[in-house]
Amino acid sequence: MKLADTQALRGEFRLAIYRHGALVDEIIEPNLIVNGAKDQLARLVGGNGANRHVTQIGFGTGTAAAAPGNTVLTGAYWKPVTSVSYPATGQVAFAWSLSTAEANGMAITEFGLRCADGTLFARKARAPIHKSDDLSLTGTWTIIF
Repeated sequence: MKLADTQALRGEFRLAIYRHGALVDEIIEPNLIVNGAKDQLARLVGGNGANRHVTQIGFGTGTAAAAPGNTVLTGAYWKPVTSVSYPATGQVAFAWSLSTAEANGMAITEFGLRCADGTLFARKARAPIHKSDDLSLTGTWTIIF
């Protein structure tokens, strides 16, 4: 009997953009789970779980395409995720938001999830969002096993 994984570790990035409180765009796209995530998960399963959990969402200005070896975001603004939920078997979702008072003046071109020990877990690169004080962002980042 040959055993096989039913699907690879992957992520789903959901972003809602609001201007003056009104929804102007919604984006649902896949994202990259970077190599740091694999190390974090291996250590967690092996019993070395201290600070391996995702705690922060980051907004950066880097323009390089997402790659498995990514370890940082460029010029990042980091903040705690809002909440953690488990929407289905083998899934964990991290809710997040960026208010009208945060990261103004940034041309946000990348997003990232970071663990408590500072390890980058996932990264998403995209076209710039020019953050201003009339713009707020919310979303969820779901990791699917």
